[in-house]
Amino acid sequence: MKNLRILLILMAFVLFRCSEDTTMVAPEQPQEDIISKAEIDNIIINSLQQNDEFNWSDASDKVIWSALIHGDSIITVGYQPDGSGDINSRMAEIDVNEPNWQKASDQIITDAVESVRLTDEDVSRNEIVIRSHEVLPFVEMKITDLQTVKQLRSMPNVRYAEPLGYEVDFSTATSTGRVESSKGCSNSSDFGIPSSDYTNIAPGAKASWHLTSNNITNAWSSSTGAGITVGVIDTGLSPDQAKLNNEFNSGYSSGRYVNKYGFYVSSWWWWANPDGPDDDCGHGTAMAGVIAGPRSNSGSSVGVAYNSNLVAVRGTGDVVINGSKEKTGVSDALVFLGNRSDVKIISMSIGDVFSNSKVADAVRYAYGKGKLIFAAAGTSTTFTNWYGVIFPASMSETVAVTGIKESGYQRCDVCHSGSKVDFTVVMERTGSNNHPLTLSMSGNQPSTVGGSSVATATAAGIAALVWAKNPNMSRSDVLSKMTNTADLYPNRSSSFGWGTLNAAAAVNY
Repeated sequence: MKNLRILLILMAFVLFRCSEDTTMVAPEQPQEDIISKAEIDNIIINSLQQNDEFNWSDASDKVIWSALIHGDSIITVGYQPDGSGDINSRMAEIDVNEPNWQKASDQIITDAVESVRLTDEDVSRNEIVIRSHEVLPFVEMKITDLQTVKQLRSMPNVRYAEPLGYEVDFSTATSTGRVESSKGCSNSSDFGIPSSDYTNIAPGAKASWHLTSNNITNAWSSSTGAGITVGVIDTGLSPDQAKLNNEFNSGYSSGRYVNKYGFYVSSWWWWANPDGPDDDCGHGTAMAGVIAGPRSNSGSSVGVAYNSNLVAVRGTGDVVINGSKEKTGVSDALVFLGNRSDVKIISMSIGDVFSNSKVADAVRYAYGKGKLIFAAAGTSTTFTNWYGVIFPASMSETVAVTGIKESGYQRCDVCHSGSKVDFTVVMERTGSNNHPLTLSMSGNQPSTVGGSSVATATAAGIAALVWAKNPNMSRSDVLSKMTNTADLYPNRSSSFGWGTLNAAAAVNY
């Protein structure tokens, strides 16, 4: 009997402990299912097809969170103080070091850190906060849980919360047959250029056929771009192209300067230093050659504004602003050029199909600093059939440019068009489909380049000619001269804006 009592006591004790253990351990909560990348891609593409745009602000919390997981888990959070209203037009006037801006930033970071620590109590603030921008009102944080995404997006001081590193895979998405290209990276010397595609001009340069088509050669008797500085945000400059280095001043080009900088970081580590200004792609070298190639004496191609100054900034690795590295490089490049008092014009023959808010902040900052910003309307293959003007050319702060053929208003084979186009440039020969000349990665033999990229660079060069003739004019005055002398003015086309630029007419208007 005694043994039985002992056995019953032991059994009761075991049952009690089991019951106690069960109540102390919280049941495992089911995790939210991540939306697949293919599904997110199709959400984005369907929005582009139906609305001609996609904004992360229209996506659900779960889509944002899933995109973070499929990307680099870094979220860009734009902020503003209470009662500041719409700050877009005042981006260049903001001082993020002022107490009210600091307070807004600190509150967002503090709340995000506290939210993350609910599931990871040992995480440090430094592990979460990647960057607080020194000029623009946004912070970037590494976030992997849905609850923190929900909290950030619900805060009244948050302007936007977007995945930084998410990239759409158009080649596998089910709702488009777009074929990916080399993203604009090709710029070798072309030894098969027909002699009819250029004119030999003193002191020994080649003038591309399209310079005559846009009445640029006639403008040179009145202006060569002297005294005007053009900033180019692209893939950098080739160190092997002498005409953009030690021979930048040669032949009829003199008394000017070329500066080179790099903000693009190819490394996946967010703390890595920028690569530098050298062009590994070729696109940036080509665009710089179109704008400011010297009127030299060695058979190289001449730029539109061959006496202008050039500040080339490497912001991307190719022509698409689609990854975290490109978005960061381009936004930093815009702030840098915005703060340079010598730069009047910014040329961007780069872009992406949908907007990014931190790049948009940077565009508005540079615009607020008085810069005249030209951006490419878009270049692609089958994608052209359904999509209009790409970002940032789609912004009201930029001037969108596309390319057309010689005969009539036909867009070039790979150029975008649409209601947001402002100007066109003739840059594709009818019949042969040949393109303008520019500087190759090395040597004096020119290369050729097409798409809305060369149209944009040409327009930026024309603006430099106009501004050099009238150095005391404002940005709006320069743009008005270009508009009033374009060949469709005063009527505006729903696909081609004010039409083809006439350089000589604009310079002398």
